[in-house]
Amino acid sequence: MRIAICDDEEVQQQLLRNYLEEWAALNEIVMEIKLFHSGEHFLFLWEDDRDYDLLIFDIEMKQLNGMALAMKIRAQDNTIPILFVTGYDDYISQGYEVAALHYLMKPLHKEKFFQVLDKLKKSGKQDDKLLFQTEKGLIALPLSKIWYVEARAHQCILYTEREEYILSNSISNMAEYLGSCRDFIRCHRSYLVNLRHISVIVKSELTLDDGRKLPVSRSAEKEVNQAFIRLFKG
Repeated sequence: MRIAICDDEEVQQQLLRNYLEEWAALNEIVMEIKLFHSGEHFLFLWEDDRDYDLLIFDIEMKQLNGMALAMKIRAQDNTIPILFVTGYDDYISQGYEVAALHYLMKPLHKEKFFQVLDKLKKSGKQDDKLLFQTEKGLIALPLSKIWYVEARAHQCILYTEREEYILSNSISNMAEYLGSCRDFIRCHRSYLVNLRHISVIVKSELTLDDGRKLPVSRSAEKEVNQAFIRLFKG
């Protein structure tokens, strides 16, 4: 489990780290914690490393505050859990706008913090991984990192946000393999898409969060729309 803490107060950073390590030990979870002293520092490194299970942001930071930082993150990723830890309650309504996991007030109470972490664990946000045999070897990918799968000849191309992998599987085999996860749906005979990365569906086409477009076949149009609505209604 990878967690990023962005807070410009070193004492608060260390307190959060200590609580996280204690919770991880109690739950027998291997945890990696990365510390950032400013929103700018986090955002710069985020461009090359987005593989986190939880982001913890202080709100009142110099220059780029935690709420502005969260809005920038949400423009690129609408699923990663964000937790605000702050001494101010003026931003609670904005926390809903960025779909924050929770909003904890300072001084931080360990019991409440643990409750939020327990909620995260139970919600399945700590992403399950699946194994895929690629032309370069065996890889394990979190389900949330898979954007879509495209059929190409007798193979498939699996796409993440920035990478693509050639698989020696048919699109039907991939649909069956990912079928147990309700996040994936066959939108076209040649495409299998992760519903959580769709931003817009318009008749015969859907648009992903980064602007990539995929076709939606006429036969799949109703099912894709219903699945999309069902997923976000919970």
